[in-house]
Amino acid sequence: MGIVVRDSNGTELADGDSVTLIKDLKVKGTSVTLKRGMLVKNIRLTDDPAEVECNAEKVKGLVLRTEFLKKA
Repeated sequence: MGIVVRDSNGTELADGDSVTLIKDLKVKGTSVTLKRGMLVKNIRLTDDPAEVECNAEKVKGLVLRTEFLKKA
């Protein structure tokens, strides 16, 4: 069956989905802050159901927690 990954609202996520941030997030190691409402396209699921990988604005290879995302 595999791992089921869900966003903050309980909606199931899949590889390639687009998600929206529900909270401003500071990116560790950079001066970048990802703003609430920002659209992140083409996510990739990881082995951890609480995390997804993506590329955002100036940050590549970013790992985001699903508790801060909602499906777009």
